[in-house]
Amino acid sequence: MTTPTMAATTSQKPPRNVGRFLQTPLLGSVIALVVAIIVFSVISPRFLAPGNLSLILQQSVVIGILAVAQTLIILTAGIDLSIGAIAVLGTVVLAQAGGALGPVTALLVTLLVCIALGALNGGLVTALRLPPFIVTLGTFTAIVAGTRLFAGSQTFPVSDPLLTLLGTTFSIGGFTTTFGVVTMLLVYAIMGYALTQTAWGRHVYAVGGNPNAAQLSGVKTNRTIFSVYILAGVIAMIAAWAALGRIPNADPNAYQNANLETITAVVIGGTSLFGGRGGVLGTLVGTLIVGVLRNGLTLAGVDNLYQNIATGALVIVAVAVDQFMRRKTAR
Repeated sequence: MTTPTMAATTSQKPPRNVGRFLQTPLLGSVIALVVAIIVFSVISPRFLAPGNLSLILQQSVVIGILAVAQTLIILTAGIDLSIGAIAVLGTVVLAQAGGALGPVTALLVTLLVCIALGALNGGLVTALRLPPFIVTLGTFTAIVAGTRLFAGSQTFPVSDPLLTLLGTTFSIGGFTTTFGVVTMLLVYAIMGYALTQTAWGRHVYAVGGNPNAAQLSGVKTNRTIFSVYILAGVIAMIAAWAALGRIPNADPNAYQNANLETITAVVIGGTSLFGGRGGVLGTLVGTLIVGVLRNGLTLAGVDNLYQNIATGALVIVAVAVDQFMRRKTAR
């Protein structure tokens, strides 16, 4: 027989799936995003203007796309310090090859170059069992130098309609956006589906969570890790294409902090740096948090250096929360 007290206690318990959601890092990221939007809308009346919201999305495109690649690698307990450099090289190759070979061939050549660099990273990590941090730090240095040598430290303006397509604007119900924003959302949707609804996605989480257990379960860990780096190269090419849409000028010195900014978006979005936990939805929220923070502080007249301090503090808080959650889960 159930007493009234027991019935009341039972009725107050949240459903199991709701309880799980309340414990996920994604919830904290969503709350942080909502709070940031409310605060900046109070500080500046211009913040919620459709044109400003569109600007935030457009400014988030390149880093947002690259952050998907970073998420995949971090989920396997790795990290990629070269992903931004690969994208910058991609913009230069697109601009150079576009003028010499035509836009379609340029896109294919750039795709092959980015895949090759992703394969290089993945091969060094899996075949030689080198730490991803050291591997990608080395390739980052080499790619940055190689890009500047290849470009002769010059910038290359791009005017071809196909190469700048992702910067084309269009309106939906009076809200102006670009094909680059749509592309970013498609990348998130596709990779989100792949991670949550396919065997490959389950293998990625398994490898990041416990590689030894994954291998004993029949997961080909090296093949999974290698495929993640290949996909990172593909996504870097898409980001390079989007970058030319944002600014139709291939600059070998552009996006110097892209690697750190992608890690920032991933960590703030709740993906664990230790692998096996998180996802691209959180990364999208993290990307928007960074975009909202920078835009809101700019509207408030805050110097860019102080914006970097605020972003850095946010990363430290996010990592601290991640550590806390890991300790809590381990108990």
